[in-house]
Amino acid sequence: MLQSWLKKNEAECSECMYFKISGRQEKIMIWKYMATVRITRNKSSSRMIDIQVQMSERAVELLALPDDEPHFLLDLGCGSGLSGSVLEDLGHTWVGIDISSAMLDVALEREVEGDLLLGDVGQGLPFRAGMFDGAVSISALQWLCNADKTCHHPAKRLYKFFSSLYACLSRTARAIFQFYPENSDQMELVTSQAMRAGFFGGVVVDYPNSTKAKKFFLVLMCGGAAALPKALGEAEEKEGISYSSKREQLKKMRGKPLKKSREWILEKKERRRRQGKPTRHDTKYSGRKRSGRF
Repeated sequence: MLQSWLKKNEAECSECMYFKISGRQEKIMIWKYMATVRITRNKSSSRMIDIQVQMSERAVELLALPDDEPHFLLDLGCGSGLSGSVLEDLGHTWVGIDISSAMLDVALEREVEGDLLLGDVGQGLPFRAGMFDGAVSISALQWLCNADKTCHHPAKRLYKFFSSLYACLSRTARAIFQFYPENSDQMELVTSQAMRAGFFGGVVVDYPNSTKAKKFFLVLMCGGAAALPKALGEAEEKEGISYSSKREQLKKMRGKPLKKSREWILEKKERRRRQGKPTRHDTKYSGRKRSGRF
């Protein structure tokens, strides 16, 4: 059944992949119209568009660009051009690069103003040195951590990407990546290769205590080390009651005299007397704090 279905739709195939099924190499076709259906669904989903726009606006905010001044920006993994549209609305000029021709076709249909380039960023960026004032990337960086082919080595591809990105950014530029790390090891792999390429910076986590709203932003700076931007959601955490071991100790001591107080000292001395240990007599000075001259 699978073979007849493949043969029927082979004319509409745009590219192919090989998977091992039951110990044999079976030819599995990837149809362009299937990709178009998925892209059309994403394009028509208002919720996904809103999330993409919000993340793009946050990425531009983290770029910390001078106000009221247009800049030349790079959109890495631009897809259908949603994040590029945010850059347009803010008055910036942009260039986008993406590995998916189907996504770029949608961007062309949307008539975005930015220039579009088809390419694999894992093979490096084909731009001249110091060309861009900044770079943004929404939900694309994590794909460089995958080894989709036997010749793909994530660490090498990440270093190639970051080193070529560092070269095409101006000296004071920043690059902001919103991404979804699979685990802490993947996050360490990404940040280590970025630092090796010459960047400074780190990861900013917005709304760290929220399951749905949590977002990871890799903030990379070319012009030397600087303080990372403040993450969203930190104010709410500070307003809450912070946990500490001292609170647990106070909870255990409920109904007992406060440690180091006069009552605590007198109780301790009485216990020593019951144990037959030598103990000084109680006076009006027992448990009294000494003055500063002592």
